[in-house]
Amino acid sequence: MREILGRRRRFLPGRRRGGKPAMLAAALTCATEWHWPVLPGVGLQAGGSGARGCSCPHPDCVVPGAHPFDPGLLAATTDARMVRWWWENRPTAPIVLATGGRAPCALSLPAVAAALALAELDRMGVRLGPVVATPTRWSILVAPYSLEVLGELLHRQDWVPSSLRFHGEGGYLVLPPSATGAGLVRWERAPLPGSAAPWLPDVEAVVDALVEASTSAPGGGSRLAY
Repeated sequence: MREILGRRRRFLPGRRRGGKPAMLAAALTCATEWHWPVLPGVGLQAGGSGARGCSCPHPDCVVPGAHPFDPGLLAATTDARMVRWWWENRPTAPIVLATGGRAPCALSLPAVAAALALAELDRMGVRLGPVVATPTRWSILVAPYSLEVLGELLHRQDWVPSSLRFHGEGGYLVLPPSATGAGLVRWERAPLPGSAAPWLPDVEAVVDALVEASTSAPGGGSRLAY
């Protein structure tokens, strides 16, 4: 399984690329080169014991640092001036992608099941685009899909594990190199360098393998792992 999970590359948000802070540079790439609408996530704050909790007012937040709060999700934009202003004022804020519309959607599942799914998709010769990973969950980016299309695909399944999550219209996903309560967000499969937006597979190409991998993973895919 260690070979499937692959080598984890540590990339700290404070490092600079091309003279810009890494978070600002990454946010500008998403917004201006790939035309992905982004906004800063709520981020983390240090607790009294040294532990880092969510900066939002909810003490039992289940996704600490990894969600929008202020500004809200509807503020996501591709405007370079707004992106610069946000990350110049909050240079370590996580990068949140507003999914759906013309932006990528995603399907995410626990890391072990996701590694199995990627291995199976590779064996099948399915071309994949970027894959986002945290220590607990991986997210496969796919082309925008509608709720109707997703509903038809899931209706064909005998059972859909509760650990499989869908990031579509009105949803969001935290992008690298953000730091969250679950750990650093990284590219398991990074977009190819260049000015064009990364290529994305259709959801139909990957959903069957993801359901199968979630079902066959330890615990039967029924336990949600954030």
